[in-house]
Amino acid sequence: MGEPRPGAPLGVAVTGALKAGDVIRLTRAASPQFVRPLTVRVIRELTDRHTYHGWVWVEGYELGRNGMALARRELFVLREGVRVLPPTPTITAQPATRRLGRTPVRAGA
Repeated sequence: MGEPRPGAPLGVAVTGALKAGDVIRLTRAASPQFVRPLTVRVIRELTDRHTYHGWVWVEGYELGRNGMALARRELFVLREGVRVLPPTPTITAQPATRRLGRTPVRAGA
């Protein structure tokens, strides 16, 4: 998803465990490896791996500009640098409506 638009919300800091479905933004604040910011949809936080204080392993899908998954990744990040993005509204297709042809009804036929 590249760089955010000017004035776009950058997300909020993580205040607990990451959960499946969270969309997070990873920048250099999360790890020096993210020279180019990365947007990830979380599969799960890997809590069974022991790490340095404040660091976590996250399994997720790297998202492209269109919001579709590009690659599955396991990422080692500084929790303090992870930003949770607000959920995007899902657009559902409206069912097509068709005009019903009216036929005259005979009363008392």
